[in-house]
Amino acid sequence: MAVHYGASRPEAEETLGLLAGGGHMLIGGGLPDDAERIVAAAVEGLGGVDVLVNNAATAPAPANRHEITDVSYADWQRSWRGMLDVNLLGAADVTYCVARHLIARGAPGSIVNVGSRGAFRGEPEFPAYGASKAALHAFGQSMAVALAPHGISVTSVAPGFVATERQAAKLAGDGGDAVRGQSPFGRVGTPEEVAAAIVHLADPASAWASGAILDVNGASYLRT
Repeated sequence: MAVHYGASRPEAEETLGLLAGGGHMLIGGGLPDDAERIVAAAVEGLGGVDVLVNNAATAPAPANRHEITDVSYADWQRSWRGMLDVNLLGAADVTYCVARHLIARGAPGSIVNVGSRGAFRGEPEFPAYGASKAALHAFGQSMAVALAPHGISVTSVAPGFVATERQAAKLAGDGGDAVRGQSPFGRVGTPEEVAAAIVHLADPASAWASGAILDVNGASYLRT
């Protein structure tokens, strides 16, 4: 497995250490600019790529909050371009490179995009994030149709709030109970639950689900 990181090598090394077996590798680089080099390094280091998980993203944070009534035009533009570059264009470029690699090999494969519940319910404080994830879902469905003749499935997961390390302070603060109360389970999701959904969709046995967007949000938001 190749673990890609943008800026935080120590966290990537920690992830690498959790993987079972051997033959894994780290690849650093920014998206979308380094997409072609990142895929080429993975292909060379692993001998080929069969599964792509598009999980790189610029996530909502206090520093990139851009509610339209409160932010300057310059910050508005910066937030939109930064999020679309990584969340959408980076995924599109990596997908292109991996798909062309699979087609050239004549090999089937799986691509799983990590989207968001925010694509459907809206993100008023981070509209670029919600829009980028909605576009990622739409891109995935276009690719599902385009790549099916080549035996490549493309799916997406749409997680709700997930208890990652970067969200620990929010969950421990005054608003933590409100966040947990969004789900009738009375809690938020875990990285392991999102990972399990990705593994399921990446399995060749799930190829017939190509084009699907799987909600992984503990019934905190229901689409109709």
